[in-house]
Amino acid sequence: MAQRFSGKVVLITGASRLEGIGAATAQRFADEGAAVAITARGAAGLEAVAARIRDRGGNVRTFPADLGDPAACEAMLRAVGDALGGLDVLVNNAGANTRGNVERQDPAALANIIQVNLIAPILLTRLALPQLRARGGGSIVQVASIAGQIPLDGEATYSASKHGLRAFSFALREELAGSPIHVAVVSPGPVETGFLLDELDDVPDIVFANPMSTADEVAALIVESAVDGRRERTIPARTGALARLGAAIPSLRRALTPAMERRGKSAKAAFRVRHRG
Repeated sequence: MAQRFSGKVVLITGASRLEGIGAATAQRFADEGAAVAITARGAAGLEAVAARIRDRGGNVRTFPADLGDPAACEAMLRAVGDALGGLDVLVNNAGANTRGNVERQDPAALANIIQVNLIAPILLTRLALPQLRARGGGSIVQVASIAGQIPLDGEATYSASKHGLRAFSFALREELAGSPIHVAVVSPGPVETGFLLDELDDVPDIVFANPMSTADEVAALIVESAVDGRRERTIPARTGALARLGAAIPSLRRALTPAMERRGKSAKAAFRVRHRG
């Protein structure tokens, strides 16, 4: 495999699940020669991911931190810089969600979605910029969502947080235009990870009307975005195009929703059988 990140330091948040996007991304960067730092709240999960990467010859360090705590974010970034000599790539992948209608949600859970999905990436990005500049430039890759391209009822706060992350990233990209620091967004649709499987019954049926991606497919786009700094990549691309069209023409979205929900309900049932037996 090409060693495009040899000598580079990459920090990935939300990388404590073996089957998750963060772990797959860490493996890909390590395979390409990077010194990888992974962070999340769960120290045991981070160590399991790190052990698998090391078994394949990768260079990885774990930095447990609660990204809901601004002071912990700052301390973690400082520790990464001190331990690995700086930072070249930041991947803001950590995510939180609580599904269901807003009125039924615990206010603290809604606040946590905004904290993890929007406030923490903004803060980490701000804190990372001096380290990236000190290394002569680098990349910031934000993992957003197709739910940030079109509002998704039943996941309203999640949609809002990912829409906000995209808006922040695109504005920052303009602020940094002409500099050696690139800001890119990767927006996945449904991904076959614990993020869906753990709360399968609560995931809106319409989500399953779209093709399912794998964590490694998303990870591949994250790595490419760190290389070329493309403004946004969406997976599946067709789903993203339909989402943006539906967001631009709400009446079209409302007209198509019943058919998509029927299709999604059938696909969700098949998905449940496949994973639960």
